[in-house]
Amino acid sequence: MNGSEPAEDRRSLTEPDGREPAVDAPSQAPDPATETFVAHRNLLFTVAYEMLGSAADAEDVLQETWLRWVGVDLAAVRDQRAYLVRITTRQALNRLRTMSRRKEAYVGPWLPEPLLTAPDVAEDVELAESMSMAMMLVLETLAPTERAVFVLREVFDLGYEEIAAAVEKTPAAVRQIAHRARKHVDARRPRRAVSPSETRAALESFQRALENGDLQGLLAVLAPEVVYMGDGGGIKHAALRPVLGAHNVARLFAGIAGRAGTTVVALGPTVVNGTPALAVHLDGEFDGVIAVHVADALITGLYFVRNPEKLSHATAETTLTRR
Repeated sequence: MNGSEPAEDRRSLTEPDGREPAVDAPSQAPDPATETFVAHRNLLFTVAYEMLGSAADAEDVLQETWLRWVGVDLAAVRDQRAYLVRITTRQALNRLRTMSRRKEAYVGPWLPEPLLTAPDVAEDVELAESMSMAMMLVLETLAPTERAVFVLREVFDLGYEEIAAAVEKTPAAVRQIAHRARKHVDARRPRRAVSPSETRAALESFQRALENGDLQGLLAVLAPEVVYMGDGGGIKHAALRPVLGAHNVARLFAGIAGRAGTTVVALGPTVVNGTPALAVHLDGEFDGVIAVHVADALITGLYFVRNPEKLSHATAETTLTRR
């Protein structure tokens, strides 16, 4: 940490009755610390989510950031936004390292937690690409510090010195980490996604074929190399391994449609992680989200999140920003 910046107060800060102070809706007129935190909350959540792929963990990181922020001497902070990003990054790094142990014991594929987002998120091309399911899965293959550096540099366009302060490395080391992470991501980066309207068109074709149990219709919209991943978290039924190839994926979904029986399956348009997607309802109950990656008018990635513990942010809109 820069010696001219104040140290964070590590004490547990609570109200007199033991409750933690409210972050989003303080009961009294907001003080400067609260005003600043609330003003940057959407940015801080976006940073944490990009690093973690989990909205629930990102919310926990924001609470930890708040507890440290209210103990800081604001008069000694030159750039309050940068300081908040720094605290958030460090807390997210700590959380990311503990999450790796949870993922090792996870039942089936682990997918990022889908976020219901406004359609205009897609207008920020860099943000929309970075938070797509396909790209978030690539970020999962980075080491924690590599992911933090990549996200802060490539998504939020922070300078090397600012990133160095956040990850507690030298600027020279951060440059090397950034180069290594960029090379790693570029080697695995999904093909450039098409526009939201083209993604929506592919989804509509997929939905039509699925509702009609049309195997040939499914094959027509799936890329030969398509990958399907389902995340039930051991709570809901889902494939325990990725399914590869158009024929295998088409047969899987055609079989699911054929086995629905008396269950009323309803598919409807939604937007998750800045990209058109499908909301799935079974007998009127929200069951999950199907996100896709589309390139050259064909679906190259299908991601079905059914784990109920990951769906709380799929129905309530989340505001994301890089500013």
